[in-house]
Amino acid sequence: MADGENVVRTVVRNVVRNSVQTIITFVLLGALVACSKPPQPETTETPQPTGLESIPAPDPSKYPPFSNMKGWKNPYLIVREDGIGFVDLSNREVHILKLEEIPAELVSLPSSAWPYGRVVLVAQAVPKNPSDQTKAELRKNRALLLGTLKELDVQFREAP
Repeated sequence: MADGENVVRTVVRNVVRNSVQTIITFVLLGALVACSKPPQPETTETPQPTGLESIPAPDPSKYPPFSNMKGWKNPYLIVREDGIGFVDLSNREVHILKLEEIPAELVSLPSSAWPYGRVVLVAQAVPKNPSDQTKAELRKNRALLLGTLKELDVQFREAP
């Protein structure tokens, strides 16, 4: 009978061991599935209309040489500590705009104001008081301007 008891013990032990292993496997599999992200639906971002879509892409072959940037005919922006200067090319006056006014100003220009395509000239003003705060404002305004231009799909060229 001792042999029969050993066989029963072995069978019970194997059944319990297999059951525990199966339960642990399912628990771990459940934890793995619970921690994984569900598949994200593919979303294709459609670009928001900017109002500048009718302006052709930039054509670098039409740009004036760097030595003659006074002949620049596209919009011209100056990064300043107090905002963004928009140069009126007809009289060379600089109009100080807030950053959020730049898109509307560019969109309001006629297509004839964009002979080189969707590209602007960007310069940086020399600060009157070159303190750390002023330099930080210039960096911030420049970064925000370039981000706005990117959102508008407008390229920029650095003024020398």
